[in-house]
Amino acid sequence: MFTKLERTKVFRDPLYGYITVDYKLISDLIDSKEVQRLRRIRQLSGVSMVFQTAEHSRFTHSLGVYQMANLVLINVEGMNEISEYEKLVFLCSALLHDIGHGPYSHAFEHVIEKNHEEMTVNIIKSEKSSVNKILSISDTLADDIASVISHDGKFPLIESLVSSQLDVDRMDYLSRDAYFTGAAYGHIDYFRILRSMKMVDNKLLVRASGVHSIESYLMSRYHMYFQVYYHPVARAYECLLEGIYNRIKDLVKENIEIDANISSFINVLNGCNDILEYINLDDAYVNGFIKQLTKSNDHVLKTLATAFENRHLFKFVELANDPDPNFLDNLAKKYDNPNGKYYYKNTVVSQVAYSHSKKTDIMDIKVLLPDGSIKSLDKYSPIIKSLSLSSYKMIERIYYFEED
Repeated sequence: MFTKLERTKVFRDPLYGYITVDYKLISDLIDSKEVQRLRRIRQLSGVSMVFQTAEHSRFTHSLGVYQMANLVLINVEGMNEISEYEKLVFLCSALLHDIGHGPYSHAFEHVIEKNHEEMTVNIIKSEKSSVNKILSISDTLADDIASVISHDGKFPLIESLVSSQLDVDRMDYLSRDAYFTGAAYGHIDYFRILRSMKMVDNKLLVRASGVHSIESYLMSRYHMYFQVYYHPVARAYECLLEGIYNRIKDLVKENIEIDANISSFINVLNGCNDILEYINLDDAYVNGFIKQLTKSNDHVLKTLATAFENRHLFKFVELANDPDPNFLDNLAKKYDNPNGKYYYKNTVVSQVAYSHSKKTDIMDIKVLLPDGSIKSLDKYSPIIKSLSLSSYKMIERIYYFEED
């Protein structure tokens, strides 16, 4: 059923050297319009406003996650026991896990109130998508891949490999984002991590000898969130986007015509479930209509669009720094008007180095001891136990926009 290519296809990659493709199915999926669309969506959205070399796309990340899945199959002891069908479910899920991302990703999700996992499942299962047509070589493949993305429990091992606290997605994006931002925090010894893993009774375990590499990985992830992903300037850029999106959304509700060609965007905002409309949206589409909006007759749109074009970002104040209460009061009063919500935003971000969930094993990293017994990571590692109790960090900031 799953035809192999006559000759292995390769993609050059700065992390892995080569990304290898052996199956025609994978090659066809990579060439699909839904996966190719990811070339036009930045992996890190507003982070490139701070780290100017962070221009890599979700396409490069998706190929990287696929290759990390390949490396799991090659290096993790016991993975050769799963069937060819399960291997293809794993590889396809890794490749397709991000196809539901919208333009500028998380700012977009906040406005349409749908997460990218939900949209990924919709695209995989929609008969209008080329991905679905490619997956139709098997009657069950599309539904099974969608179930992995949705965490339905049908393939618990594959689900944990694709999305957990130690998965192929995180291992690629930490390494890749560190490489392209130049940040030192995200460099992880992924090969050592893979070699320390073992599949036992359809569950993924980490040998005790590999715990040091896991500790380093978790700390790298923690630092990357606060130094890169939650960087205040990157968030200020996304505040601009959210202001533009929300203004458009409100004007559409009032049946006020938008003086830019954004029919697909408006249809998606209005809750249209047409997959073709959704995949028409990418960063280039948004950049194009924002450029048009710099000449908008609507003052809010014109102001924010011009600021977006010229990198005139929101200012911010961090509440942990004990700002002057009078300043905060005056700021709140200044934006207490109908248009203030587009220029003023109170935000909270938080992260913990390791969280052991009692509800699901998928978020619990299990350690295989030399005597064959199994312990949760936070029960075995004093460092992780301490981090799980003390590493929770929350940052509250107020962002506000001042016109020139």
